[in-house]
Amino acid sequence: MDFRTAISLVVGYLVTLLLIRWVILSRRRQPAATIAWILAIVMLPYVGGMLYLVFGINRVDRRARKIEAASRDIHEHLPELDRYRLEAERNLNDQQIRLMKLASEGCHTIPTDGNQIRLLIDTNVTFRRIEEAVMAAEESLHLEYYIWRADKSGTRLRDLLIEKANSGVKVRFLYDGIGSLFLSRGFLRPMLDAGITVAPFHSGHSLRAKWSINLRSHRKIVIVDGKVGFTGGMNIGDEYLGRNKALGYWRDTHLQLQGPTVLQLQQVFAEDWYYATGEELTSPEKFPQPVIEGDVIAQVVSGGPIGNIRTFHALMFTAINEARHRVTLATSYFVPTEPLVMALETAACRGVEVRLLLAGRSAHRAVVLAGRSYYESLLSSGVTIHEYKRGILHSKTLTIDGNWSLIGSPNFDARSLLLNFEVGVAIYDQELARQLEEHYEKDLQHARMIREDIWRRRPARHVLAENVCRLFAPIM
Repeated sequence: MDFRTAISLVVGYLVTLLLIRWVILSRRRQPAATIAWILAIVMLPYVGGMLYLVFGINRVDRRARKIEAASRDIHEHLPELDRYRLEAERNLNDQQIRLMKLASEGCHTIPTDGNQIRLLIDTNVTFRRIEEAVMAAEESLHLEYYIWRADKSGTRLRDLLIEKANSGVKVRFLYDGIGSLFLSRGFLRPMLDAGITVAPFHSGHSLRAKWSINLRSHRKIVIVDGKVGFTGGMNIGDEYLGRNKALGYWRDTHLQLQGPTVLQLQQVFAEDWYYATGEELTSPEKFPQPVIEGDVIAQVVSGGPIGNIRTFHALMFTAINEARHRVTLATSYFVPTEPLVMALETAACRGVEVRLLLAGRSAHRAVVLAGRSYYESLLSSGVTIHEYKRGILHSKTLTIDGNWSLIGSPNFDARSLLLNFEVGVAIYDQELARQLEEHYEKDLQHARMIREDIWRRRPARHVLAENVCRLFAPIM
């Protein structure tokens, strides 16, 4: 061994020891996450250390506190929606009221009556509905997206926004700097030239931002004139319309909203916009009197690494524990926290029908493998698992007992539930739950059921790969 090699080994050893000490002492993180980072640092010398410096250090709390302060700041000036609350609460059962109280505590919204909600299953139909709504805009367009591709679909919608801006509509476009990292200035320049206000939620290009890469807005929001809203799981790009041959058919779930929930969606956008730009969107014209066109009770739920509780994690955990008859979950990324695994297993053990529809294919293979490491325990508890095989499953939906549903952007994984800024809609309506479960049954026709006896006999190399990926699940 030459001198340089010896020095490199000694330096690497000392750096590893320092990083391990930092991981253990720097913050009170989940034990599983601590162990995962230590393994990464030990097993991947230098590389593991660099990954920890970028992803592992808790810069999220510091940045998130600024977002929380901005949220409180702007929230004080937003209009009250209490006038829509009283009638809604009168029509909720005890289970729904408990879930409503938790959601309201976590994100300071309320269930409102008088909403019309359309369930959008086909991504091409969703894209057309968004286009039609954008074309009908008269005053304002607010859009917030995690991923916006500079491809045919993304360019088409961009050009439509430019057309509306040129006609006098005020357009604001907020994108995530990490999810849309490759959205070039050349793509954005025509928007800016047309008078569209463009801002990153958190830029991925600055040096400072690269060290806060965990802070992401995973939200998908479109608001037209403060009267029509869209939210759910679908980003903007060709692949989300099934036009990527390698990925194939894309299965997603989105919502079109009318009624008071649109104002709540506007509040979420206003808080994010204020954080990103400092501009207050609190004028009355941004929050017009909603037209009561439906009878659906719903509330917009927002969550992120701020506040005393992680709203979506707490809400999903509680909803599963509240279930008395059935739990129906569809998610693209299934890497659950231990409390959520326990909730699913104990629900099944006490006689609740628990069904999971999970992605059989994904652009992130390690995530699928990590999720599969949980199958054996879940199956032995009586949970039914299907893997979607038609193409890419990207839906994020949860229904409880056929009378409560949650549809939106959060996946069933630690990143979505503990780190990302997410948005969804809690729907207190049997008809919407019935529609969602009906589409779930149709999706099962394109899925394979995971049988416990066959699963236990899978090759040892598969088990090894799953367990290795699971070790790193807390930091994926």
